[in-house]
Amino acid sequence: MKSLFNWRVLLNLVIAIGVFVGGVYLVFNWLKVYTNHGKEVAVPNVVNHSMHQAIQSLDEIGLEYEVDSAQYDPKYKPFQVLGVFPRPGSKVKEGRTITLKVNPRTWAKVTVPEILDKYKGLAFRRLAQVGLKVGDTLYEPNIQRDAVIRLLHNGNEIKPGVQLPRFSVIDLVIGMGPKRDIPVPNLVGLSIGEAKLIVQQNLFEIGLLDYEGGQADDNAIIYFQDPAPGSFRDQGMQIDLWASKKPISALQGKIEELNSIYRVKIFDTAPVNSYDELPAYPSPNFDDEGEGVLPPVPSGETRTTETKSETKPKVETKPKTDTKSSTERSQAKSESNKPTPAKPSSGNATSKLKGEPQKPAEKPKAKVVIE
Repeated sequence: MKSLFNWRVLLNLVIAIGVFVGGVYLVFNWLKVYTNHGKEVAVPNVVNHSMHQAIQSLDEIGLEYEVDSAQYDPKYKPFQVLGVFPRPGSKVKEGRTITLKVNPRTWAKVTVPEILDKYKGLAFRRLAQVGLKVGDTLYEPNIQRDAVIRLLHNGNEIKPGVQLPRFSVIDLVIGMGPKRDIPVPNLVGLSIGEAKLIVQQNLFEIGLLDYEGGQADDNAIIYFQDPAPGSFRDQGMQIDLWASKKPISALQGKIEELNSIYRVKIFDTAPVNSYDELPAYPSPNFDDEGEGVLPPVPSGETRTTETKSETKPKVETKPKTDTKSSTERSQAKSESNKPTPAKPSSGNATSKLKGEPQKPAEKPKAKVVIE
C-alpha cells in the first residue's frame, strides 16, 4: 500500500490522465473542424428550374449534386427539375450531395428484342413488353408465311439488340408465303457466286452442289442444273447445280449422261394400234309380208341366231273381300235361283243369217287390286 501512494506513481497517474484528456479534446476539436460542426446550410428550392440553374444554385452554397433522369414525363419540359432530395429547406452540411430528379430530353433507351424469323403475333407482344410500338406491317413474297423478315426504323433497316428510345415506332416486313408456278432461272454458264445471288433474288434454294473434282469453288462454272431452265416451280424449292472449271464444250458427254437421268423424254405421237379389219355385212332386206331375209353368210362362218323371250310382268289379283252380312247373302242366293227370261239377241241372229263372221264374246276384264 505504501508503494501505491509513492509520489512517483502518483505523478505517472496524473500524467496519463492529462494525456488522455488532452487527446480527447484534440479529437473533438478536429472533428468540429473536419465536419464543420455548427455550420449548416439550407437546401435551396430549385424545383421547376432548369437543370443548369439548379446546379449553379447548389455550387454557390457549397453543395454537391447528382442527377436522376431515369423516367421521362412528356408533360414537362426537357431537363426540368421535378424533385429534390433532401427536400428544399432541410439543413445539411456543406459538401452534402443533393439528388436532382430531372426530366430527360426523351424516353430512356430500350433494347430491340430478337424477333426475326418469329411469328408476327409473337413479335407484336415482345415489342409491346419492352415499350416499343409497331408501325406499318409490310408484306413481301417469302417462303416464311407470317414471319418477321426485317425491321425498319425511320426507313432504315435495324437489327435486334439495337438501343432505341422507349415508345419508338418500328415497321415490320412480314413474309406472305411462296408464289406458285414461277419459272426457274437459267443458271448454266454462270459462276456459283452469281448463281447464289440469282437464286436468292428469285426466292429459291440451293440444293445439291456437285463440283467436278470435289473441290468447292465459287468461281466454278455451272454446266447443268435441275430443274431445267424455264420449268415452273414453287418458290422455296431447291435447285441442284453441277459446276466445273472446264469449258462447257468439253463436258458434253457428262451433260448427255445427266440429261438421260434428269430429263424425262416425252413422245409427241403415241403409237397406233393395228386391228384386223372386220367383215362388212350388208343390211337385211324385208319382203312385202314383213319377214326379214338375212344376207348370205360368207364361207367359213356360221350364223348364230339369238331368240329373246319377252317376259311380261305378272299381275297379282286378290279376291275382293265380301263385307256383306249373312241376311244380305241369303237374299242374293234366293234371287239367283229365280229363272231369268231369255232376251233375244237380234244382233247375233242377223249376223248368222247374213253369213258374216261371228265376233268372239269379250271376256270380262280381271280387276287388279294394287296395294
